[in-house]
Amino acid sequence: MTHKKVAFICVHNSCRSQIAEALGKYYASDVFDSYSAGTETKPQINQDAVRIMKELYGIDMEATQYSKLAADIPKPDIAISMGCNVGCPYIDGGFDDDWGLEDPTGKSDDEFIKVIKQIDARINELKAKLTI
Repeated sequence: MTHKKVAFICVHNSCRSQIAEALGKYYASDVFDSYSAGTETKPQINQDAVRIMKELYGIDMEATQYSKLAADIPKPDIAISMGCNVGCPYIDGGFDDDWGLEDPTGKSDDEFIKVIKQIDARINELKAKLTI
């Protein structure tokens, strides 16, 4: 059985979508392939996100991921918006889900951890759904 391609999309592809890609690979690489992208790119992944993901999961997002545009990833089977309000990039086929997550950029570690834990739960729910 071929893996479904799941794309996690937000505007800058530097924080929430990168966390979702990392956790998708961490938990569900046996079920689906994870990608992240945005309408704009940043020169580097959000450094607070990188630091906290290392602390919580031992994942170094900078070792395997970088900021990319929606046009730079394979066409997804499932496209998930992280919650980009009005500025979501166009994805051929539209979005299958909108997780409506607040962007923790510039906020406290506690806010980052809260969003990371929400993404963690959503990734595991998605894995369970796709495993059936």
